[in-house]
Amino acid sequence: MPFYVSPEQAMKDKADYARKNIARGRNTIVIQYADGILFVAPNPSRALHKISEIYDRIAFAAVGMYNEFENLRKAGVRYADFNGYLYDRGDVTALGLANAYAQTLGTIFTESNKPYEVEIVVAEVGQTAERDQIYRITFDGSVADEHGYVAMGGQADRVASALKERYAEGMTLAAALGVALGALTGGQENGDGTDITAAQLEVAVLNRAGEHRRFRRLTGARLEALLAEARPAAASDTAEEPGGTAEKASGTAEKASGTAEKAGDAGEKASDAGEKASDAGEKAGDAGDEAGADSGS
Repeated sequence: MPFYVSPEQAMKDKADYARKNIARGRNTIVIQYADGILFVAPNPSRALHKISEIYDRIAFAAVGMYNEFENLRKAGVRYADFNGYLYDRGDVTALGLANAYAQTLGTIFTESNKPYEVEIVVAEVGQTAERDQIYRITFDGSVADEHGYVAMGGQADRVASALKERYAEGMTLAAALGVALGALTGGQENGDGTDITAAQLEVAVLNRAGEHRRFRRLTGARLEALLAEARPAAASDTAEEPGGTAEKASGTAEKASGTAEKAGDAGEKASDAGEKASDAGEKAGDAGDEAGADSGS
């Protein structure tokens, strides 16, 4: 006999299942810079991409189960090609693609026993930075319009907090890469990104200055040169943290010194009180001697 499970409990179990499995994956960062949108993901594989092109000005990034988000990527390419051919290339937008993905993921989450274990970002580069579009779609079909940057993956909250502290509008490509590396390694002992090599990264951009296809992967010597530029910026960001720790340590030392001084004053006062008590004892002894002499006479 089957057990009854309330709809609320069923949805909660599905959401917990998807979140738990997505949290096992590495983080992916999408961040705006002066000339476009940058995508950064730790990914040593050269064949299994987490970042891909969808259309002329649109790119796709994902975390989670590779086979599931690869199916979504292919469906997005077909959607964009069909609508671009049937109507006009300008009619293919990140918003339309995000809505299509949201409907698909929402239907799977509601009707299937097992939800997709994925989170995806669809980004479109505009003529200006104000016209850039970044949409985050979660496993249940929810869509969020992001501005400036977005982080996905196992430690997304920590990475997003680091991005919030370091992000600035109008950054160069190297500066944006430095911010992304610093955020990705911010929770490690060495937080300046120097332990990440080009072979361990998947990096791509949507370049606003491109004439037709704006998507471009950064690999080889070009990525190595960018990393060399980006690491000093990331190191300067992380160097501020030890300074703050030193100030806190100095403040703690001053408090300890103040406490020691107070303890010394209290000791001196106790010593004075002891001397006064001793004087009082001597006076009492003298008074006793005089009283004894009087009684003897």
